[in-house]
Amino acid sequence: MTELAVTLLTLGDPATMTGGYLYHRRVADRAPQHGARVQFVSLPKWRFPLPALAGATMLRKIHAQRPDVLLVDSIVAGLAGPWLGAARGLPPIAAILHQPPGGIDHAAGRQRTQASLDRALYKRAQRMIIASEDLANTLRQQGFDPESLVVVPPGRDAAADPVDPSGDLRQDRQAAILSVGNWMARKGLLDLLDAFSNLPPNAATLHLVGDEDVEPEYAARVRARIQRPDLRDRVVTHGVVTPAEVAGFYRKADIFALASTREPYGTVYGEAMAAGLPVVGWNAGNLPHLAQHGVEGLAVPPGDRVALTGALLRLATDDAYRAKMAAAARRKADTFPTWDDTSRMLFTELRALAERVREAQP
Repeated sequence: MTELAVTLLTLGDPATMTGGYLYHRRVADRAPQHGARVQFVSLPKWRFPLPALAGATMLRKIHAQRPDVLLVDSIVAGLAGPWLGAARGLPPIAAILHQPPGGIDHAAGRQRTQASLDRALYKRAQRMIIASEDLANTLRQQGFDPESLVVVPPGRDAAADPVDPSGDLRQDRQAAILSVGNWMARKGLLDLLDAFSNLPPNAATLHLVGDEDVEPEYAARVRARIQRPDLRDRVVTHGVVTPAEVAGFYRKADIFALASTREPYGTVYGEAMAAGLPVVGWNAGNLPHLAQHGVEGLAVPPGDRVALTGALLRLATDDAYRAKMAAAARRKADTFPTWDDTSRMLFTELRALAERVREAQP
């Protein structure tokens, strides 16, 4: 089998270990096992729309790599689209979408502009790889051709060799609740903290894992909330940890909670379920596609902090209920793809695209 050369076009540092970047890194690492090779080209992570100023350099780098397929990350689609549309001699283009056109949580003006630019690139793309069923449904509702979309979800498996955290995560309470996510407004940390604060003091200890410096103003509000008397000594922050350490937290915790309303996939939900953790969150985004309410987790109405408190309390204080749901979560996660499965699906699609275009040439 001839090696498939893929150039993955993204924004900023491809080594970033969150979100779509993590997806790309995981499949790139496994590419040789599937007869492929992935090289990255990045536009600089400047304020929108300034990265587009580096478009000429971007094109030179793409041509220098001589790829069989150009895979365009949704985070950079609108910025790169005009340059790609005007360029000659490019390979077939596929897009990989981790967010809807226009992105997530931008101001209205930027969202409209970016959405228009994103759609222009997606119309040019010959294949659209979608990271979740929820996002694919959104795109179908927006009028995209269902035949052009293929869902290739992230893998469920965290690091192969977990490094367990030191000490008892419960800290002499009934349960340890884990939340993995960067300190951003859309991750809903303040909602989670408010809901958690209403649990009895001996019910659970909450552990927060994630980058605390992504949105400094929001992070300051989170820190201030943690220091209030109703949470002091009940919440432990760990900052950024290695993938192996994240896997260790999954293994040692009892419950996973994330109060995000805008998770196009929610890789951490899948990883937590694979570790045997029942999941708690809003009935929004992709969570309902991963966990059935009352079976593998508890998904409550978005914004209903009272219901969120109730879900956390039930799982923290009812050992038998938690154990039953944990076993169900692990069984459901066994049906999710591994990263090897994800890589195989992705490179099969890209190879088929390259061969189809090659065969169509005179």
